[in-house]
Amino acid sequence: MHECPPMIPRPKAAPGAPGRIPLRPLPAPAAVAAVFVIVQLAFVVPGSGLAWDETVYVSQVGGNAPPAYFSAPRARGISYLVAPVAMLTASTTALRIHLALMSGVALLLALWVWRRILPTPVLVGAGVLFAGLWPTLFYGPTAMPNLWCALGSLAATGWVVRSLHGGAGRTETAGAATAVALVALMRPADGFWLALPLVLATALLPGRRRPRTSAALVAGLVAGCSPWIAEAYARYGGLPARLHRAGEIQGGLGWNFAVDDHLRALAGRTLCRPCDIAWESPGTAVWWLLLPFLVVGGVGAARRAGRGTAALLAAATGLSTALPYLFLVEYAAPRFLLPSYALLAVPVAEHLNELIARTRRARRQAGLAALVLALAAHLTVQLSTLSHVVRTSRATSQEFTAVAKVLNGMGLRPPCVISGDDAVPIAYYAGCASRQTEGHDASISHEELRALAREVPTAVLSPGEAKTATATEGARTVRLLHGHESYLVRLLPGPAVEAPGAHTG
Repeated sequence: MHECPPMIPRPKAAPGAPGRIPLRPLPAPAAVAAVFVIVQLAFVVPGSGLAWDETVYVSQVGGNAPPAYFSAPRARGISYLVAPVAMLTASTTALRIHLALMSGVALLLALWVWRRILPTPVLVGAGVLFAGLWPTLFYGPTAMPNLWCALGSLAATGWVVRSLHGGAGRTETAGAATAVALVALMRPADGFWLALPLVLATALLPGRRRPRTSAALVAGLVAGCSPWIAEAYARYGGLPARLHRAGEIQGGLGWNFAVDDHLRALAGRTLCRPCDIAWESPGTAVWWLLLPFLVVGGVGAARRAGRGTAALLAAATGLSTALPYLFLVEYAAPRFLLPSYALLAVPVAEHLNELIARTRRARRQAGLAALVLALAAHLTVQLSTLSHVVRTSRATSQEFTAVAKVLNGMGLRPPCVISGDDAVPIAYYAGCASRQTEGHDASISHEELRALAREVPTAVLSPGEAKTATATEGARTVRLLHGHESYLVRLLPGPAVEAPGAHTG
């Protein structure tokens, strides 16, 4: 008979440290990412046009018009992301499909980073909770940086958690640095608020100090911010000047309580500035009001499961990325908080996973049904709000397109210049350059605009019965009607365009 070898007990994980979950295929997270892409392609992409900010980012690398003025707060990361398609075609549909597919892959990769930390139910739950939000779905195929900051933040935090529990290997170190650099490339301020808690955790957490990871995070932040900093000296008079101007454009950074603004914006406002509107649909913010309690419960559930550090760091980093938008910026946009939502989805998924497990063990079918119904109701509200936002966005882009078509018909064709109200998106659709004499995008004086008008057809748009500006003295005026909107088009003296008259689009 052969003697059996002695059994060697598996060492217990330290408190707060997850057991090492072996590598496995990711069919369930892949399914979440696939559904995420399908919903975008089915509900968001068809018939959509580029919004105001998107025309700025896309025009930098191609698209339909000359580059729009690039104001101080903006960063060029999203322009780099859309460049492979925008340089080849001006098709908005092609661009949307490209971004939808890329966002699905990025979501899967971000979840993949956590595969050694979270069990499959929690991993899938976090993916569903984040991907099911209407801002996530709406901005997936959109040429805006916020979703990419969210997915980069989720990946960066996952790499750091792996570093804290498994040692700062080359993979974890490089992954954390790369993810932070991606976020900083998209939005330098988001990169800072992401890196801050991660650096503190790796530098100060007792028994878990990872100086190599701390250094890599700082290096990633600097690398991601480098193009923005270099451009500050090349175009804005230096870094302090660009920071000052960026703060001015954002209304001045300081104590600004915007929590209530974000609550109201969840009803389907892509931008709430100023946010002095009524709270139209309180039901859309129920999940938001419950979020702090779910996060606290999730951190506790994760600690009981031996994953406390992971959930706590995700929660802390999520709060850090939300801090400037809740208390320092005077206006709201749901996309600003996407990085926070991506990170807070981890502890919330831990909480829901524990609730479901307890309900099953207790064989409380009614309780399990209640949880399923609550989640279904939440997703229904998100899809309903998404539908509203998509309709509003399409109507706005169709208006801009119609106005641009009329202007083209009047003889305002490339090369041409448009200034004034809504000039940036309308100029993009008309194939013209946009130049503003005042406001956030001010890039030309009144005298320079009049001189430019002597070389290329130039128009100044204003709403309704707006008073004539200095730059438009002597201009021919055309009233342009589209739907319920009315523009006054002032054609500056210069190359001949169609004679004035009333135009309806």
